[in-house]
Amino acid sequence: MSFATNLRCRECHREYPLTATHVCEFCFGPVEVTYDYDGIRKTVTRERIAAGPASLWRYKDFLPCGAATAIDIGAGFTPLIHAKNLGRALGLPNLYIKNDTVNPTWSFKDRVVAVASSRARELGYEKLACASTGNLANSVSAHAAAGGMEAVVFIPNDLEAGKVVGSSIYGPTLVKVRGNYDAVNRLCAELAGSYNWGFVNVNVRPYYSEGSKTLGFEVAEQLGWRAPDHCVVPIASGSLFVKIRKGFDELAKAGLIDAPKTRMSGAQATGCSPVATAWSEGSMNFRPQRPNTIAKSLAIGNPADGYYSLVQLRDTNGACAMVTDEEIVAGMKLLAETEGIFAETAGGVTVASVKQLAEQGRIDPGELTVAFITGAGFKTLEAVTGALKTPLEVDATVESFEAAYTALHAAEAAA
Repeated sequence: MSFATNLRCRECHREYPLTATHVCEFCFGPVEVTYDYDGIRKTVTRERIAAGPASLWRYKDFLPCGAATAIDIGAGFTPLIHAKNLGRALGLPNLYIKNDTVNPTWSFKDRVVAVASSRARELGYEKLACASTGNLANSVSAHAAAGGMEAVVFIPNDLEAGKVVGSSIYGPTLVKVRGNYDAVNRLCAELAGSYNWGFVNVNVRPYYSEGSKTLGFEVAEQLGWRAPDHCVVPIASGSLFVKIRKGFDELAKAGLIDAPKTRMSGAQATGCSPVATAWSEGSMNFRPQRPNTIAKSLAIGNPADGYYSLVQLRDTNGACAMVTDEEIVAGMKLLAETEGIFAETAGGVTVASVKQLAEQGRIDPGELTVAFITGAGFKTLEAVTGALKTPLEVDATVESFEAAYTALHAAEAAA
């Protein structure tokens, strides 16, 4: 059973049935899922949630599809880590890391695809499709395989090798499009009108985006049923940024936590920063950009939820950072060296943005701050290969090792 009631336009508030509709027929605004919160409040307790599976399906009552027939590969309920070492380096003693690198296909996209694929199958679709910067293609391919569905995934032709392999292994039809993500997305939007497929981030998008709010549910539960003071979230389309806060709000509507006062701050790469640029200019209207950054998973120059991200930044007294490719690599290394987490480039964006915001005084050291790390580093090896220490090469003798080890430390001391 789902407590989802309808789809509602975020602009004019017209309502639609729970079909594969993603745009309002009247004003062309985006639609999202609404719920019977009175029913949820009467049914859902902290104990009911805690008794559920150690996955996002413990929050089934807040999701728009049936959990009993869901395509479930174990996404969600990932670790929330008190990042004491990283926090010490950044002067933030109350810093936490939400580590979504450990999802089944190593990114938070497993959350959104779990929901979208399950709802797509309920709607009668036999094929799953998507436009992707890589992580989504991996997850759609895996969920389609697990659900006995066909997958057709569209990606830019210059994607990192790890993400290409990470999709191909599941046997989808993989389509490399000559162009950036925005070109891929335009193509899929056109195809969705002609092919009776479940495009998870086009015609099934209202359901897809609901998966992101499970990060908010988990963080609140893992903090002892409270919302954090501050969140720093990478912004690509902006859906993740907006939906995490929706998760906190829904728990409050259900009476499970106090009304959240969480400040929401964003993180973008300088080479693709439409939201951060608009924010720095004091504008609520972003200008699309042509991406040029190593953070390809965030390289969406015309973000679907860009405006709503700006609204949330304003309404929660947040901030938005933008960081260079060099800072991204440094952020990846800093997270790995302090907390033992190897994140992809998007994680480097988040960590570098936390550092920047802390240095600017935008994060109070007293705030309980959660930084969201959304994908694993083995997908973006190219970004750090040239920035790592060169391994020592020695003969199989104690003398050879000691000579090389002594020389290494002497060189480091001199530097």
